[in-house]
Amino acid sequence: MLFCCLRSPFQPIPLGQEVYENAAKKIGDSMLTTQTIFDRYQEVRIRFPETTALSESQDISSLLDIADDVDAFVFDAFGVLNVGETLIPGADVRLDQLRARGCAIRILTNAASYDRSGAIAKFKRLGLTLADEEIITSREATLAHLTKCRWGVITADEDLLTDLPPDAVRLDDNETDYETVDSFLFLSTAAWTPERQKLLVAAMQNRPRDLYIGNADLAAPRDDGFSVEPGHFGHLVADVFPERVRFFGKPFPEVYDLIESTLPGVPANRIAMCGDTLHTDILGAAARGWRTVLVTQDGLFAGFDTETFSRRSNLFADWRLGRI
Repeated sequence: MLFCCLRSPFQPIPLGQEVYENAAKKIGDSMLTTQTIFDRYQEVRIRFPETTALSESQDISSLLDIADDVDAFVFDAFGVLNVGETLIPGADVRLDQLRARGCAIRILTNAASYDRSGAIAKFKRLGLTLADEEIITSREATLAHLTKCRWGVITADEDLLTDLPPDAVRLDDNETDYETVDSFLFLSTAAWTPERQKLLVAAMQNRPRDLYIGNADLAAPRDDGFSVEPGHFGHLVADVFPERVRFFGKPFPEVYDLIESTLPGVPANRIAMCGDTLHTDILGAAARGWRTVLVTQDGLFAGFDTETFSRRSNLFADWRLGRI
């Protein structure tokens, strides 16, 4: 399933103040708990690829335990390698050890706030030794699928838009821009507000257009809790305009195409995705035929027993461990 809109159970509903108020409530801090994030993923799961469920996960102590069974390890970043701007202890050492065992390393992140050079610089600031070609982002997958039109871009103020079409328009508080662009591209929530979300939804009501979500995550673990990510706002719009919203990044297939193109000759069942989130990292990789590793200590499920969440969602990784 390539598009989130193909089989959505949500029917278009009339927009008005009640819709706006409900959206604003979902944007608030009440959404930012492990339980509410998980519940929202369950609500929107019908938009995700289908996968065959495993019945349980095998616990391991480190990725070295399975290195002989894997040719390429693909890592989520947030909650696996880093939390916010802080490197998780031992992550850099483990990557080097896996390379020494002959395993290929790739980073697959849904973070779309940076262009490619910015993403590479961020991982280097964390202290990770990575070749540029080992890093794949959902932003790259999104930009590869842009159609030729005038895009209204939702992104961080620091984003210079150098990798976007020259006529792209940065969306802020100017209502006219929302009405005049041809399509919308949502890359970052860094400067996003409930008021701007209302402008977006109102523009969609007045003239429905395509909305591309460059980061399918609902939330991401930070040093001081969770941040709300573009996928959250995208699904609010998709609840009303399911045929107009397209998501990029895990669990959707375009990013897996990019990874596999860098691993010629590696069978899908010899690639292992290591991530902290069942509905993005684990579901998407399993749907692709990859093996999966749920990392539990520092990400979405930090402090929780993941068994309960796996049974509720019927999503089990092949392996489970605290840190890599």
